[in-house]
Amino acid sequence: MNQPLTDTRPIRLKGRSFLALTLAPELPIDGWLARLDDLAARSTGFFLGRPVVLDVDNLDINRSQLTDLIKALAQRNVWLMGVEGARPSLLGPGMPPALRGGRAAPDFEAPAAEATAGTAETAPTAPAEPQLTEMQAVRPVQSIIIREPVRSGQSVIFPEGDVTIVGSVASGAEIVAGGSIHIYGTLRGRALAGSVGNAAARIFCRKLEAELLAIDGLYKTAEDMDSRLRGQAVQFWLEGDAIVAEALN
Repeated sequence: MNQPLTDTRPIRLKGRSFLALTLAPELPIDGWLARLDDLAARSTGFFLGRPVVLDVDNLDINRSQLTDLIKALAQRNVWLMGVEGARPSLLGPGMPPALRGGRAAPDFEAPAAEATAGTAETAPTAPAEPQLTEMQAVRPVQSIIIREPVRSGQSVIFPEGDVTIVGSVASGAEIVAGGSIHIYGTLRGRALAGSVGNAAARIFCRKLEAELLAIDGLYKTAEDMDSRLRGQAVQFWLEGDAIVAEALN
């Protein structure tokens, strides 16, 4: 016997924005995967539980090669939430969905007040896509201040601007900022500045014991850092395609 639908309550659909890591492979794929393995080996758990988008916009491959690449990433516990820049002929059943319209920065205003460590920013239902104007391009950079230590397993994610930590960042913790990162304690975890394409971002810390640093997608692991800087107050910035560092007096 069929049961009539008498419940008229609507299904609630919500929009939500997350900061995802984008991987843009380069040919030859085997060489790129080897470099990815090197990063994962030197920074254990870097991809664990992290939303990842595969950007193949500038990659000349066919569907079979893309399928093999997705399988290779899955074998490395890199699970894709979508593929960006793929021609319709590249995607098929059982593959991650096509993503379009990704922006380097979100289209909502985040508060410039203090934030609590351990929580990631989420956005309400996204408004209609705004027209990019000169006025928007010069809006002030925002920042947040975390007034307590960031413990192992916690992440602070703020793509809108700078992050200041008045304390230490433990091993296994992570700071991700669209702008610069300022840490007035010991940096033992990971710091990723310029996450939305800001090559002018910098990383400052009072005491360097970091597991991994990144600026605008370029990274250094602990093994890559000058051992003479360990335990020192240091700043990092980009010069071309290299991260450079100097001790702060």
